[in-house]
Amino acid sequence: MKNFKIKIAIPLILFVLTTISQTKAQDTIAVHPAQNNVFTLQQCIEIAFKNNPDVKQAVYLAESAKINYDQSRANMLPDLNAGINHTQYNGRSINPYTNSYINEQNTAGSYQLSSGITLWNGSSIQNYMKQYRLSFEAGKMDEQNAKDKLTINLILSYLSVLSAREQLNIAKTQAAATLKKVDLLTIRNNDGAISPSDLSDMKGQLANDRLMVVSTQNSLDNALQTLTQQMNIPYSADMQLALISDGIVIQPYEETVDQVYESASQRLAMVKSADLKVESASKNVKAIRGQMMPTLSLFGGLYTNYSSAASIQQLTGTTDVPTSNYVTINNIRTTVYGQQSNFTSLPISYNSQIKNNVNSALGIGLQIPLSNNRVIRNKLKLAKVAELQVKEQAQTTKIQLRQAIVQDFVNMNADYTTYKLLLAQVEDFEQSFHAADIRFANGAISTVDYVIAKNNLDRVQLNLVVAKYNFMLRTKLLDFYQNRALW
Repeated sequence: MKNFKIKIAIPLILFVLTTISQTKAQDTIAVHPAQNNVFTLQQCIEIAFKNNPDVKQAVYLAESAKINYDQSRANMLPDLNAGINHTQYNGRSINPYTNSYINEQNTAGSYQLSSGITLWNGSSIQNYMKQYRLSFEAGKMDEQNAKDKLTINLILSYLSVLSAREQLNIAKTQAAATLKKVDLLTIRNNDGAISPSDLSDMKGQLANDRLMVVSTQNSLDNALQTLTQQMNIPYSADMQLALISDGIVIQPYEETVDQVYESASQRLAMVKSADLKVESASKNVKAIRGQMMPTLSLFGGLYTNYSSAASIQQLTGTTDVPTSNYVTINNIRTTVYGQQSNFTSLPISYNSQIKNNVNSALGIGLQIPLSNNRVIRNKLKLAKVAELQVKEQAQTTKIQLRQAIVQDFVNMNADYTTYKLLLAQVEDFEQSFHAADIRFANGAISTVDYVIAKNNLDRVQLNLVVAKYNFMLRTKLLDFYQNRALW
């Protein structure tokens, strides 16, 4: 009975652990596979945008820039502060109500509500607000730039997977064709119709073809691994990608370098971000320069206080008491009595003190910076250096963009020429191999000659696939620069 329970419990535990693991994985990474586990390029990009850590970091930085911008706007509003102080005194102290010395334990409280606003400080606050607004806009462009870079890398990885898969299919086809030749030669060798070396040469070719299958399979696995890393999803060897080469015509690109650069410089986030950072740095210089000007501010407050020592004297009645004066009647001195008021000390209530002690203040102040240990001047110098740096970075960004476009055009033209040459070469080698295949079947040529013809055709077929996808990559990058639909 005990063994039966163990047999039941183990599969159940494994099932629960597997379910929890799968649930956590689904909660951690957003994956939206297409039907039959086939992903399109657009789906890969969308998944990567949700999961890629670089994009997430750019989003967080943009949110931080937004918070800084909101704070800079709030700095233009009046501040409002409330204060409460309660103190217990022991021994000799000042009665805050009568302003006289007392020697007793008492408590006191003060309450205030104050506000102030800067009326003018060389437009420093306004320029800081403009600076942070531009920094926020640049942050959004940096976020888009992270997505742009990821998109470019995904296009490259996506095409690398398709290219490797097509090369793998060709390699498998080539190996299958060679295997048939080996089977045929094995039969003929058993019949003594051929030289044993012919069979050995063909087996050697089969080994080469199988090595090519292993090599292209490894290239495919590496390309898939790179793609899934960029998408930040678990690697799957069964992951399928939708084909994008159908209907694509290999032809010269229509636009020129200048046309592509003009379009890219106006729409790419990396260029916009660089320009916005230059404007932001300029506003920062103006904001710091404003701190060297006098600051005019308006302030005011509402105040009240309370003391447990505060009291009021209340009349309780009068009594007749002798005085130092006297009158003489019939030579007899008679003391004069006078009335004396009797009072009792009563504490003033908390609410009454709060109401009766209310006072207000309103003032205007002017603060003039004189020295401040040259802090502001050095801060201004640093801001100017930072402005020069971002200007240089913006110029470098545009230069590098143009260089990338020129390089893309150079590679694209080379790939186009290579593709055309390889296309003609494939036709030539196909005819050559067809003739060699017929002659080999009739025993007119040796296995070595047949293998040479086959290797020539295999090599150019694989090179043609590489050239095709290289050309597609270059053209799609140029399309991306111009904000065109990728597919």
